[in-house]
This record gives sequence, structure tokens and C-alpha cells, in this order.
Amino acid sequence: MADDTDIKDLRRRMDGALEALKREFGGLRTGRASISLLDPVMVEAYGTQMPLNQVGTVNVPEPRMLTVQVWDRKMISSVEKAIRDAGLGLNPASDGSVVRVPIPPLSEERRAELAKVAAKYAENARIAVRNIRRDGMEALKKLEKEGEISEDEQHSRAEEIQKLTDEHVKSIDDALAAKESEIMQV
Repeated sequence: MADDTDIKDLRRRMDGALEALKREFGGLRTGRASISLLDPVMVEAYGTQMPLNQVGTVNVPEPRMLTVQVWDRKMISSVEKAIRDAGLGLNPASDGSVVRVPIPPLSEERRAELAKVAAKYAENARIAVRNIRRDGMEALKKLEKEGEISEDEQHSRAEEIQKLTDEHVKSIDDALAAKESEIMQV
């Protein structure tokens, strides 16, 4: 930790944990159509499992509807089956070249379940940030033990790492609050 590059590395890793959380939140259904809702869908195509976005284009033509323009018409039934079997509670229908996926309104019970899932994702992100903090603190202690930095410098850098951790945990909490609000809106 002889210079600020290690603090920058810790910040980069914590930012990565926050970005991963935002991607996970993108896949949570909120009663509104979102392209990222179909990100976890894997389609049986050409003898292998492929992400849906590699066999067609996903669009949001209206707030409660997704459409999938499948590039190979022979894949339409596979795409429908993959969406139905993905456990998202969606029931797609095709009209020959386009798969339409209506987004049903969420029940209050399902909203509560989704809020719990969002909270779990946020807790995993907090754990990741705290693990990154621990790595930084251990590196600082090792440098102090080896005599590369003074005890005072170790304490000031530890405070800097803690401040960075607190900022990221607050960002995670803010993202969770926003997602819960979005989920619970009727």
C-alpha cells in the first residue's frame, strides 16, 4: 500500500460489487416491462443453450409487453418454451415471427417475495464490499508489520478504507430502497 493505487484498486473492486448488484436488480420483475427481465432466459438452439439475446432482439413496445423478434423462424417454439420454463411467471405467445410476452400485474404476495430477493442481493453486495475492506485492512497490517509504513500511516489509510466502505454500503442501501419502492408501487 505504498501509494494510492491500492486504494484505487479497492474502489474499483467495490464499484464492481455495486455494478453486479444493479445488474441483479435489473433482472427482478417490477410489474413493468424491461428488456433485462429476459436476461436469465437460456434457449435450446442448435444443440446448445444460448442466451435469449443471441437468438433474437428483445423490445419493449408498451409498458406491459415485451416482444422478441426471433432471427431464425425455426427457433420461435424454442424461445416460447424457454421463456415459459424460466420461472419468471410469464406466458409468451407467438404470431409467426414475433414472440409477445405480456407482463401480468404483480400480486401483493409476489411483490413481497421480490422485495425479499432484492434484500438478499443487497446483503450479498454488502458482504462483497466488506470482504474487499478486509483484504485492504489485512494488506495494511502486513505492510506495517514489515515496516514499510508507519503505525500512523496505517491508521490513516485504514480510516480511508473504512470511509470508502461506508460510501459503498450507503450506495447499496440507496439502490435497495429505490428497487423496493419500484417493486411495491401498484
